[in-house]
Amino acid sequence: MSHSQFAEPIGTARGVMFDLDGTLILSNRELGQYKVLPGAVETLEALKQRGIPYLALTNGSAYPASRQGPRLREIGLPIPDENLFTPNSVAGQVLKNRGVERVLVLGTEGVGEALRLEGLNTIMPGDADAARADAVYVAWHPDCGMDHIHAACEAVLRGAAFFTASDVPFFATQSGRSFGYSCAISGAIARVTGVEPEVTGKPSLHAMQFVAARLGLPMKDVAVVGDDPKVETEMARLGGAIGIGVTTGTTSLKEWAAQPADRAPHRVIDRIDAILEMGLLR
Repeated sequence: MSHSQFAEPIGTARGVMFDLDGTLILSNRELGQYKVLPGAVETLEALKQRGIPYLALTNGSAYPASRQGPRLREIGLPIPDENLFTPNSVAGQVLKNRGVERVLVLGTEGVGEALRLEGLNTIMPGDADAARADAVYVAWHPDCGMDHIHAACEAVLRGAAFFTASDVPFFATQSGRSFGYSCAISGAIARVTGVEPEVTGKPSLHAMQFVAARLGLPMKDVAVVGDDPKVETEMARLGGAIGIGVTTGTTSLKEWAAQPADRAPHRVIDRIDAILEMGLLR
């Protein structure tokens, strides 16, 4: 169901970006198990039948699409690997465009793998030349220790560019909101060095531009669907896209209605498949 108080005039969308956690699925806190949300399967199947391009961009950076995609399809979500992206996908492009050759990675092996697939040389915190990296990239890193943070701080203080997958403190899970490692780790490095990280994931303009380019559309023709006003709808507003909020994740209808203009959704829906009945897509 769409809610009548969200009645700002909007055009039509020719492509869709979905968030994952809280929008299409709910994970457990350890990101090891998934549950498909009602209407998600029907929505993706309908878009495919209508020939409307879509992709999913999660702020979760633990796994590359080649590992996450099969697990999602196992539980019934019919999403191909090539429609699935993470902040690592965006970071690879941004880092290459900046001329970065060696990046110090604070993240799981899956994070390093994703960046290497983009053609970057990765350095891990224990490596002898970690402090001489061109850039530091912080992502999903549940095993982060103080030695890792120290290595990252040394590199940033020596002039390495500083990037993070996400600056969002929480994300939706089956057990309620869960803690975002990237935000906490980046916060520690920023506090020590005085340098704030550049975000590659949502809600950055980097991510919005990446989405539009992958869909082959101008940003204004993209519907951005998600459960967090500080993430998906802020990104949509930043890029002039159409922001659709859902109430299946971290944000209630009352909370959506209380958002400031730069995070306000154009529409709010109770189930993801309501997007098919709004007259929004063509």
